[in-house]
Amino acid sequence: MPISKNQIKWITSLQQKKHRVKEGFFVAEGIKVVNEFLDSKCELHCLYLTDDIRVDYEQYSHQILSHKELSRISSLKTPNKILGLFKIPNQYPPEDKGLTVVLDQINDPGNLGTIIRLCDWFGVKELICSKDTVDCYNAKVVQSTMGSLTRVEVKYVDLLTYLTQNDRPVYLADMEGENVYHATLPENGVVIMGNEANGVSSDIKEMVKKKLTIPRFGEFQCTESLNVATATAILLHEFRRSIGKSN
Repeated sequence: MPISKNQIKWITSLQQKKHRVKEGFFVAEGIKVVNEFLDSKCELHCLYLTDDIRVDYEQYSHQILSHKELSRISSLKTPNKILGLFKIPNQYPPEDKGLTVVLDQINDPGNLGTIIRLCDWFGVKELICSKDTVDCYNAKVVQSTMGSLTRVEVKYVDLLTYLTQNDRPVYLADMEGENVYHATLPENGVVIMGNEANGVSSDIKEMVKKKLTIPRFGEFQCTESLNVATATAILLHEFRRSIGKSN
């Protein structure tokens, strides 16, 4: 049965955050990404797929579409045979344990997606975001996580309240901080990464005393800063390396 105009309108509306929040669903596309969500605790609403992969998804609620129909509901330039609608999971209060990454006003979906993958890689189970950080169920974020969103809990909170209630050591990425390669880092702690253009907001800077920097080694020292996802990768590597050195 062909997909209806109302279905197309509803599915494409989920590309906007306000409609995702209102309806409680998000879109995942591509075989790998959809399979990751199907294998997770995420609740499936429906799959939309082309006939050539039907046999792999017969057990799920699905609708067969032509490639042209799939392109009408896809946000990708080249649709990848399958699109899934999943229910946005409930958000539970943050936990005060382990190593946690905190993001302050991250705007770029690609950066957030990469950071979610980094958290997955380095065993960070909880990612805390300011309420004005880009939505983790943005289609570009979902795609760029390549399934890591199923294993990392992303929570949106008031950061000042969260940091006040936290009992672990808190570190802030800052150009004026201690050289991360010389720092003694704990197994459990909080690492705050700031906005791509402006860094961490001033009120959080005033609250956090422990600051870490990644030193520049280039001859001319002209680069103003690292990409926030790149910086997150380096800092997480150093936190995890410190555990190895202490064991």
